[in-house]
Amino acid sequence: MKTHDFYFDLPPELIAQTPLPRRDASRLMVLDKNTGAWSHRHFRDLTDLLRPGDCLIMNDSRVLPARLLGSRVHPDGSLGGACEVLLLIDRGENVWECLVRPGKKLRAGARVSFGPEGELTGEIAGEAAGGNRLVRFHYQGIFLEVLERLGRMPLPPYIKAELQDQERYQTVYARVSGSAAAPTAGLHFTPELMEALSSMGVRIGYVTLHVGLGTFRPVKEEDILDHDMHSEYCVIPQETADLINRTRAAGGRVICVGTTSCRTVESWAGPDGHMEAAAGWTNIFIYPGYRFKVLDGLITNFHLPESTLIMLVSALAGRENVLAAYQEAVRERYRFFSFGDAMFIQ
Repeated sequence: MKTHDFYFDLPPELIAQTPLPRRDASRLMVLDKNTGAWSHRHFRDLTDLLRPGDCLIMNDSRVLPARLLGSRVHPDGSLGGACEVLLLIDRGENVWECLVRPGKKLRAGARVSFGPEGELTGEIAGEAAGGNRLVRFHYQGIFLEVLERLGRMPLPPYIKAELQDQERYQTVYARVSGSAAAPTAGLHFTPELMEALSSMGVRIGYVTLHVGLGTFRPVKEEDILDHDMHSEYCVIPQETADLINRTRAAGGRVICVGTTSCRTVESWAGPDGHMEAAAGWTNIFIYPGYRFKVLDGLITNFHLPESTLIMLVSALAGRENVLAAYQEAVRERYRFFSFGDAMFIQ
């Protein structure tokens, strides 16, 4: 199967640059995974589309304000040129794997400083795969609190507008810090909508997958099977595993909110779909031909052409159905990508 099989033409003005004033006001395309039929709704209409006994599986990872803007430090301690450090993976003992700019100036031994008083400093401890750097940080207090003060939200490269409210790039249920990008399908939920769904008998369970920047990495290989899938850390608590097992046993639907939740449960499900608590790294690559073990439905945003995400969606609903639905979304001027509209595949 070729990468260009998943191409569609997207006018750039349909890439949403800012979130809507109200989260659940987004449009919602409902797609039948078997017939390819679609209908146009709004996200708040989920109360009409879900059924008592269904369960929603949500990713509760919280985005780190992982983009640090600072200065290089000269050997004499004076500040030099500007630099940028983007935190990717916590390697332990205050060492993070990072993307850095300018890469040529930030080799092993180089020092960097952030904040008006040098509240956070770092030293390049070495190189990692792909040209990333290992940075050892020095600070007083709690690292995440320092990061909240000094860091900026690492918005996707296709978003050029400045985000006025940082919390709009977090889900309302985000609680476990660690992602470099938001699990964006969940951005549409409000506390009121979640309460309404719970009241009608829809159960909600949480997994954690810390989204890496690899989610934005394009598939460059001509044959999708040659693509090297990135790895991300994920956790399934026992209570969520139990919820999934009870839901399936009672004939309810397991509906994942976002591709990250989908990849988490499908990574750890047994051959028969039975779930147990689990934690670890996953690089599962889901594309057409994959047989889902747990997932019955998916709530997701509209994805980039030729991305691993549109391949995952195509595995669930069929490539031709998905591309036809995307063409309809373009005709109807849906908003695409992270701050865009949503799709419910059932």
